[in-house]
Amino acid sequence: MKIKIFFWSITVALAGFLFGFDTIVISGAEQTLQELWKDYTLFGSNDNFHGYIVVGSALFGTIFGALFGGFPTNKIGRKNTLIWIGIFYTVSALGSGLSNDPWLFAFFRFLGGLGVGASTIAAPKNRGKLVASYQFNIVFGILVAFVSNYLISTYVVSENAWRWMIGIEAIPAIIYTLMVMGVPKSPRWLLIKDRKEEALKVIALINPDIDPDVAIAKIMEAESGHSKETVFQKKYKRIILLAFAIAFFNQFSGINAFLYYSKRIFEEAGLANQAALLGSIGIGVANLIFTLLGMYLIDRLGRRKLMIIGSIGYIASLTFVALAFFNGWTGMIVPISLFIFIGAHAIGQGAVIWVYISEIFPNHVRSYGQSIGTSTHWILAFIIPSSVPLLIAKIGAGSMFLFFAIMMVFQFIWVLFIMPETKGVSLEDLEKQLVPNEE
Repeated sequence: MKIKIFFWSITVALAGFLFGFDTIVISGAEQTLQELWKDYTLFGSNDNFHGYIVVGSALFGTIFGALFGGFPTNKIGRKNTLIWIGIFYTVSALGSGLSNDPWLFAFFRFLGGLGVGASTIAAPKNRGKLVASYQFNIVFGILVAFVSNYLISTYVVSENAWRWMIGIEAIPAIIYTLMVMGVPKSPRWLLIKDRKEEALKVIALINPDIDPDVAIAKIMEAESGHSKETVFQKKYKRIILLAFAIAFFNQFSGINAFLYYSKRIFEEAGLANQAALLGSIGIGVANLIFTLLGMYLIDRLGRRKLMIIGSIGYIASLTFVALAFFNGWTGMIVPISLFIFIGAHAIGQGAVIWVYISEIFPNHVRSYGQSIGTSTHWILAFIIPSSVPLLIAKIGAGSMFLFFAIMMVFQFIWVLFIMPETKGVSLEDLEKQLVPNEE
């Protein structure tokens, strides 16, 4: 039985792998695509067209996936939502890899973005290390995308190498979709839909040692009294602001701006094409290693301490990167600083954000609450990385990284004086602490 539960958990967490792979795989192909479609413009600029349409289309899709991801989760259940996510990933990979037109390419990438955004709502559903395992799968997907791009660029000597980079995602997407079909439906969702007999069977399958009637009574007790509540009630204002703030600072660290354009940024720092690709793989490896460290520490040190460590690392590394670009420093100063930046992110925001957003909302409004936090994350993840080609062209990489460093100073202040700790606090006590009593 434990093997079955482990298999189900891994299957659901694989949504995170596809999340990471889908969002970052474009990094190896984006410069080729900009050259291929250099005659297309948006607001008179090809940099705008490339950033907001070619690269940003998937990020634009994540906004809608995150904003409305709570609706299918509650309407058709978590399992069916995860199946549809897998279908979207598959169609997106095949369609974008076969596209000959940038607008058609953008449409299929948008579908993949819907899957990414929805997966941030449908997949992480437990606390601490269990949600952090979802983050591990994200960074593992990022690493595999970087390695895949490098291998294809090295061994596929063709002008269509970019098609293989984008389209190869269909393989893990199909495997994931087939695997998730074997995951049982949520007993909580079945009970809400008045499907008690099915809920009893699932409870017996998941944990045959527990009394199904007792389990059902606990679920119904947790749901009672909240049927008419929505996350937009005044009493949830503080929680919404916390979710907004952590998502806001996550993107204003510049993490996605760097990951999406890592090869381009390494080249701006003076590294050759192959060295830039290898640097991207190194970033993926560092991200994975420090994410594992973050997973180990998150339930030991707590969320705030990890955020403090991450903030200090952000400020130091981003400042050095900015100074290197301003002063024309060569050598390893930029790569080393960027590796420290990735480590700071993986231990801090990377390990904490999805755990934190999943913890601070009470069960009965969690899906919609997560939608608010994650949609904020993805709106900024669309705007900021999509602006990178234009920012580098207009103000330079140094000014861009300096801006990110300043924003991390504000994050440090927010963590020190506003962010509450959730480590070791039960969901019930968290609700009492964060939601005012209106009686």
